[in-house]
Amino acid sequence: MDMWLPLLSEFGFPVIVTLYLLHRVENKLDLVNHSILKLPESIHQLQYFHSIDPKIRENVDDKRKTV
Repeated sequence: MDMWLPLLSEFGFPVIVTLYLLHRVENKLDLVNHSILKLPESIHQLQYFHSIDPKIRENVDDKRKTV
């Protein structure tokens, strides 16, 4: 136990900062992972949107501008 106390006092602050930063990065990586998982669905919706009749697309664009 006497050996751990000097090590903790010497390396305690860097360990705490490292754990804090890892926690923040983990949250951001979760968001990136979620976005990547939704990407195929978003691409499919865009492909469908661009494949529909141009007049229908114009109506949808007009409705989106008013919202």
